[in-house]
Amino acid sequence: MSNRSDSASAPTRRHFLSVAVKSAVLIPMAGMGMARLAVAADLPHLSPSDPTAKALNYVEVASESKSSAYKAGDACDNCALYQGDRKADWGPCAVFPGKDVAAKGWCSSYVKMG
Repeated sequence: MSNRSDSASAPTRRHFLSVAVKSAVLIPMAGMGMARLAVAADLPHLSPSDPTAKALNYVEVASESKSSAYKAGDACDNCALYQGDRKADWGPCAVFPGKDVAAKGWCSSYVKMG
């Protein structure tokens, strides 16, 4: 009797290794994407009364800035340091790690996108 029919339906070692390698690569990548979404969604909004925000003249509405460095049209959503979605109301900024800033806000660290 031959075991040929049994071995034809059993997974091959090559198939097993292929699935294992793909899983080892794809599962961590999927997890990183989900973690990034969760972290971005959980960031608290930066308060203008925050000590760092005060030191950098941060305002939630750019046109309300009293800083002489502010220029009409400058805003977080067109700053090179802003890391959020340009169409969102709030997003992360490299200057204020762990906090979301108002996309229409401004601070003295503003760097015009090139």
